[in-house]
Amino acid sequence: MKRHAYKALVLTLTAMTLALACVSPGIGYAPLDLAGTLPEMLRGEETLASLVLVEIRIPRVLLGLVVGFSLGLAGAAMQGLLRNPLAEPGVIGISGAASFGAVVVFYSGLAGTAALALPLGGIAGALIATSILCVLAARGAGTAVLILAGIAINSFTGALTALALNLSPNPYAAFEIVFWMMGSLADRSFDHVWLALPFMLCGWLLMLASASALDGLTLGENVAQSLGFNLNVVRTQLVLGAALAVGSAVAVSGVIGFVGLVVPHLLRPLVEHRPGRLLLVSGLGGALLVLLADSATRLLPIRPELKLGVLTAVIGAPFLFQLVWRLRREV
Repeated sequence: MKRHAYKALVLTLTAMTLALACVSPGIGYAPLDLAGTLPEMLRGEETLASLVLVEIRIPRVLLGLVVGFSLGLAGAAMQGLLRNPLAEPGVIGISGAASFGAVVVFYSGLAGTAALALPLGGIAGALIATSILCVLAARGAGTAVLILAGIAINSFTGALTALALNLSPNPYAAFEIVFWMMGSLADRSFDHVWLALPFMLCGWLLMLASASALDGLTLGENVAQSLGFNLNVVRTQLVLGAALAVGSAVAVSGVIGFVGLVVPHLLRPLVEHRPGRLLLVSGLGGALLVLLADSATRLLPIRPELKLGVLTAVIGAPFLFQLVWRLRREV
């Protein structure tokens, strides 16, 4: 793929994402005149419309951008590292483990003691899951073993989460945790953005810095090492980056599945199947998809509002079936 074609693809995705980000704040239960409200906001006037825009609509859009970018980027990174088209933070257990880490923080009451407790809990869960997968990958486990390990992690963390809900002394707390796990960007504020963004930025930099190594890995581990890549360093970078980005995303939005699976598959042919170049475009595609899905939850005539994680699962699960069916025919 020529460099100017890659730049054109990146610019196109960036322009589409920014255009949707500009329109999205105007979508909601109550109509909002963006053209009239923006000048009020810039002048610092605390009208009802400007408060809705600043306190609710803009943080929601910003979270959609960064959460979607994290999920799309982590999906492409995991697929490149494991050389497995089914690898995705949700399918291989990273999102489930991050969710369980955040639930433990909720359940234990630590969420109210420190502002960073919730993202740290999510990151710790994601880090443990990705570490287990990478240990298996380093020992030469095949694709089927890694997928089964991901299913096992998902099942185990799901069981522990159910146990925490079952033992919850307060039914309202259990109810709140269940709704949080469905994944949503509603009722978020700038506090959530500032809380998760530093961890996400660190994760993005670690993953993007491994782009050339991922291209080398497509030729095999021995060839990648002969090209000068330290595979232990590359694995550590990608595992830590995915854990930081996905863990903090889950901590502020709940579980939003299948973004990291669907987006890389849609965009991979456009970058001629080069995993290094797929990273950035997959991140942009993830941001665009999450923004589209979140806007759809506000436009659909369903009350109470459909959860974002539910909508992405409804879209992503048939895509996974189609992908598995196609792979079965290729074997």
